[in-house]
Amino acid sequence: MTYSCICHFFYVPLRPNLCIMLNLREIENLYFLGIGGIGMSALARYFRAKGYNVSGYDRTPSMLTRELEQENIPVSYTSDLGDVEHLSPSTTLVVRTPAVPEDEGKYTWLRTNGFTILKRSEVLGIITRQERALCVAGTHGKTTTSTILAHLLHESHVGTNAFLGGISNNYQSNLLLDAKSDLVVVEADEYDRSFHHLTPYMSVITSIDPDHLDIYNTPAAYHEGFDIYAGLVTDTIVLKQGYRLDGSRLKAKVYTYSGEWQSEARPDFFATNIVVNDGQITFDLVGPKVNGEDLSVSGLTLGVPVWVNIENSVAAMAIARLNGVTPEEIRAGLASYSGVYRRFNIHVNTRRIAYVDDYAHHPTELEASISSIRKLYPTRYIIAVFQPHLYTRTRDFADGFRKVLGKVDELILLPIYPARELPIPGVTSEMLGGKVVEKKDLLSYLRQRVEKLNCPIAVLTLGAGDIDRLVADIATMLHEVER
Repeated sequence: MTYSCICHFFYVPLRPNLCIMLNLREIENLYFLGIGGIGMSALARYFRAKGYNVSGYDRTPSMLTRELEQENIPVSYTSDLGDVEHLSPSTTLVVRTPAVPEDEGKYTWLRTNGFTILKRSEVLGIITRQERALCVAGTHGKTTTSTILAHLLHESHVGTNAFLGGISNNYQSNLLLDAKSDLVVVEADEYDRSFHHLTPYMSVITSIDPDHLDIYNTPAAYHEGFDIYAGLVTDTIVLKQGYRLDGSRLKAKVYTYSGEWQSEARPDFFATNIVVNDGQITFDLVGPKVNGEDLSVSGLTLGVPVWVNIENSVAAMAIARLNGVTPEEIRAGLASYSGVYRRFNIHVNTRRIAYVDDYAHHPTELEASISSIRKLYPTRYIIAVFQPHLYTRTRDFADGFRKVLGKVDELILLPIYPARELPIPGVTSEMLGGKVVEKKDLLSYLRQRVEKLNCPIAVLTLGAGDIDRLVADIATMLHEVER
């Protein structure tokens, strides 16, 4: 199947025991509620490329919404109905993100006027049933691993389409299209059990550390969510060593992987001969023999030399090799990979000051980020600026946050970013320790601290809220201090 044609009739499960027949031949317009989200914007671009009329709503302008507007995709930022009143329910599909509240004016109007409304995950599910979907699931590492995988495939003779959970630095986009390939790389999001709508051909599962307990309630239920997802995979699962799945649900063959082989059980895929030298990381991939072919690859160089990317790249290379990417293509692709926006991006790197920004917002992710910056800058004084994301996550993992954030030399905290939540009494940034600073005061406070310190410094900004809107200003300020 090519991108010039897609199957036009789908049964789409909306709720248990309730299905609709969706005829894409009769759909002319797609309207996205929450179009500025990273996953929503990729879908909007996909359907725009397919020739549909695409428009949408988001609460506030952002870099992504500005880019969509530059691509002639109209975006509204108000609850005014002017951009939806002309749409017909018979020719319009509405796609929404769970982040849009139930009482949002446009959502209410579209519901009451008979429009077909699907979640983003349901639409992705349709696509995964029409393509051979290579999905990447897990509490941590989804975006980096899926972007590495997409880059390896895109740069090879195999090719791929991709819906990415971040902006690829190689392509300055979260969407890749390839008319000649029936593969599609998809980030499988566990939030709101979204990944249960997917039908993966192959999948990486990077981790199953409990998160989103506002949705799952218990760690056991969170793990069961991954067991259910794994049971949907039709061909192959590449599972991070140390995690277990419910074998009674599985249809797929399971391979294990790790960064380094450190435990008694040998994983199927792992890195060996790792050398860190002058900011460069080289290693070899050890893989199994499959259908008589040794999937190992020697002489690899990480394009983004961050320690955690050894593990992420092993998972990505495993799927790429299983889909026919050659060793030569793997070497070239991994070396040319240039990362993902807000995934350990180095913005300043001088003799005295380094500045790294990272999306990490869970204790395990923070551990990986802080460990990586320690390895890169072992003698520097590390200042971490962290914006906690969600009241429930801050409450549920407060001990873990305190433990890992205590490993930096100085901790600055912003107030909790609420996203979709209302405040919870007693849950504040203060409970994590460190100095709490209002966002509007961060630049001046950070400047004072950096100017006062008479030693090499590494600054690390962390969080999944809106701290990214300060990154450019922080980088500019640090360059000014350096001069």
